[in-house]
Amino acid sequence: MATTNKLRSSPSFIFLSLALLFHFYLCKGDLLLNYYSESCPNAEDIIKQEVTDLYDKHGNTAVSWVRNLFHDCMVKSCDASLLLETVNGIESEQASERSFGMRNFKYVSTIKEALEKECPLTVSCADIVALSARDGIVMLGGPRIEMKTGRRDSKESHANFVEESLPNHNDSITLVLSRFQSIGLDVEGIVALLGAHSVGRTHCMNLVQRLYPTVDPTLDPQYAEYLKGRCPTPNPDPKAVLYARNDRETPMILDNMYYKNLLGNKGLLIVDQQLASDPTTYPYVEKFAADNGYFQDQFAKAVLLLSENNPLTGDDGEIRKDCRYVNSI
Repeated sequence: MATTNKLRSSPSFIFLSLALLFHFYLCKGDLLLNYYSESCPNAEDIIKQEVTDLYDKHGNTAVSWVRNLFHDCMVKSCDASLLLETVNGIESEQASERSFGMRNFKYVSTIKEALEKECPLTVSCADIVALSARDGIVMLGGPRIEMKTGRRDSKESHANFVEESLPNHNDSITLVLSRFQSIGLDVEGIVALLGAHSVGRTHCMNLVQRLYPTVDPTLDPQYAEYLKGRCPTPNPDPKAVLYARNDRETPMILDNMYYKNLLGNKGLLIVDQQLASDPTTYPYVEKFAADNGYFQDQFAKAVLLLSENNPLTGDDGEIRKDCRYVNSI
């Protein structure tokens, strides 16, 4: 017995135990930095190159990658369920009203095809969602985020959970906070994550209630006139190209101008302006408006946490050959 106890306390035994424990977790398929270093060494470079090429041709794709991450990871898991199309009994999450205005899904296939040529059935669509968002953020002037990989793809859509998982643009700030807090984000992280609204554009369908029949009194009057010029009718055609930029000053730069606009009563959506009027969130709006570097640091932390929400790993899920469809049996 004494010999056994002495053995268990020896440095070599402890090292071996730790090594076995690490191997156990590795085999479980936890997310790792450079997960594809052996199976597909060029994977991350390929994604970055495709994101860059697509940005050069279609600059709005960078915004789409960020929104994809939000819509995918907030609904149960970062598992690329968002990308599944309606076919063979699967109802696509893209059909939800919450997905209104989303686009550029076809270019996910462009990235996937490049990866399949290099390493067939190796890199998941879920990791494409995460890494394209990471590289898209850089294209938009945002921070570089070191993301882990190793996510696997869902074999099912979570369409039934979209409405209850994604906050809507006209929800109360209390409900918005609770939705994000359910995945582990704190208030500061939520305010930082909503800074993604500093880029891109919003369809008039989502903002006319602030303009008609009367203008929301929290809107800056001159800004309201600009929005009425962009959205001249209270009943816009959802298929028409009727949009307003989220940020008129730096519309394609991920920066703290969003928060400066909020302090000037120029928040585009109801949820945006609520950040500056609610005492829980207002201090962070002030903080980010005053320091772009601090905003980007907190934004990076929030995106990283979002990107690791309940991923499928190990033997769960699959690696889809085509991101639009589950693999055939």
